[in-house]
Amino acid sequence: MSRVAKNPVSVPEDVDVKINGQDITVKGKLGELNMRVVDEVEVTLADSQLTLKPRSQSRFARSIWGTTRALLQNMVDGVSNGFSKKLEIKGVGYRASLQGKNLVLQLGYSHDVIYPVPEGIKINMPNQTEIEISGIDKKQVGQVAAEITRFRKPEPYKGKGIHYEGQRILRKEGKKK
Repeated sequence: MSRVAKNPVSVPEDVDVKINGQDITVKGKLGELNMRVVDEVEVTLADSQLTLKPRSQSRFARSIWGTTRALLQNMVDGVSNGFSKKLEIKGVGYRASLQGKNLVLQLGYSHDVIYPVPEGIKINMPNQTEIEISGIDKKQVGQVAAEITRFRKPEPYKGKGIHYEGQRILRKEGKKK
């Protein structure tokens, strides 16, 4: 039995949840998210709490039960508070800038890396070496952050590259004479 899925998802007052069969729509002050729940999980809304239970005791139903609850919790949190990830750029001459709907990265290559910002994602740049990615969909925010860090992963000798704020980079010692 899933310990995560036994707990109900509490819905704040400013969030509106609609259940239409297996389709769930969550609407809040920041936006609206939709999700289709698998047939093996039953979702009910009562007293501003979403409760989930498996329709059968099959292995798949019990395993997807907790996953579905976590996804619903992320949807409720996303439309009420939103999610954000912060990236740092380290390296001489490494910097980023926003040009319209594109993020332009100068990462030591012979060309600029142009990343088109997807719909539903906001990028804020306090300075040229910090990138703040925010949005209502946790999966999309994490995916965009991962795609940006892949352009120049942090290397272990000098620590140059793009990394998450607070990420510890394992450093190696260079060659000795």
